Amino acid sequence: MHEVRETLSLVEEVEALLSEDDGWLPQLANVASALFYRLPDVNWVGFYLLKGEELVLGPFQGKPACVRIALGKGVCGTAALRKEPVRVPNVHEFPGHIACDTASNSELVVPIMPRGEVVGVLDVDSPRFNRFGEEEERDLLAVVRVLETRVDWDRALKW
Repeated sequence: MHEVRETLSLVEEVEALLSEDDGWLPQLANVASALFYRLPDVNWVGFYLLKGEELVLGPFQGKPACVRIALGKGVCGTAALRKEPVRVPNVHEFPGHIACDTASNSELVVPIMPRGEVVGVLDVDSPRFNRFGEEEERDLLAVVRVLETRVDWDRALKW
């Protein structure tokens, strides 16, 4: 399987993981794992799902994380409130950064908006400063677009 993985693009790999029969939880868990092991120099990859006015921890790979993040707080809450990706080259300079893992130095968060409204975010952290550029943002936006169409978000938000 390792050889096959290397020949697939990131989006193709995510698409291959998303069977409609699996349900939202295993889908997001597998995508978090695939991204964690596929992306170099990352120490945390996961999802936060919107419940009311806060984001609640969903499937992830990495050290234990903050369970709840208010909209507008930290990088995740800011991306959700702005409804746009937020790329932070140095999280220590981001006003209100929430340090769940002190090893994280840069972060990229992409909101998930299947019907134009935020249902959650994909959060990726790195111990390397300036880890995320336009290419990673474009790739993760493409991954999120696949998730927006293939995950049953109505069911996911009822958990």
